[in-house]
Amino acid sequence: MRNYARFIPGEEIDAVEQWQFGSINTAAQLLAARVKAREVEESTVQTESQMQQVYQDGYAAGLEQGKLQAQAEAQRQIQAFTDNQAQEAAARFAEFFAAAQRGLDAAEQAMAQGVLSLSCELARQVLRHELIVNPQVVMPVLSEAIGLLGTEFKTAVVKLNPQDLAVLGEQIQADFAGMGLSLRADADVLPGGCLVESAGCVIDGTLQKRWQRAIATLGLSSVWEVADEPA
Repeated sequence: MRNYARFIPGEEIDAVEQWQFGSINTAAQLLAARVKAREVEESTVQTESQMQQVYQDGYAAGLEQGKLQAQAEAQRQIQAFTDNQAQEAAARFAEFFAAAQRGLDAAEQAMAQGVLSLSCELARQVLRHELIVNPQVVMPVLSEAIGLLGTEFKTAVVKLNPQDLAVLGEQIQADFAGMGLSLRADADVLPGGCLVESAGCVIDGTLQKRWQRAIATLGLSSVWEVADEPA
């Protein structure tokens, strides 16, 4: 290689080009392009960073919003469940109260029925004792039965228990002297009762019949005589 210090040989002049200042401009443009590229890169990084931050902020906001919505939904479901449980509990309590009230009413009814039955039994025992010690109790019954016949009936057949007839026969004839009475003993008529018959009309004043009528007004039904009960 030749060393050109100062001059260029003539034979090489054609191979030499004139240096232009445009080469400096190209270098400056290249530098500017690099600077621009760096700025673009930095802007891109900054934009990506900003976008990443926006994304993170949006994600955090969405997460918080979702959390709040989930909490609100959970609270709504809990409240709905609580309200439903309260309604069911109230319904069960009302049903329990109604059943308890029905049971109480039934118990009160049974108790009242028991007290009434006991009272009737005590009354029956008192009457039985009164009939034994006082045969006169049949007289008001007989007077009422004859009175039910009416004034057009002048004669009648009176059936009495043999014990009552033995004790009260003369008294009955004297008390009803104005009416033709035929007194007859009938073992089927219990002491304290009577049967009055006249012209096909029968007035049942037996103790059994009067007892049934009395307790029927109280809503009860029982016979006067009890099996195996001493007379």
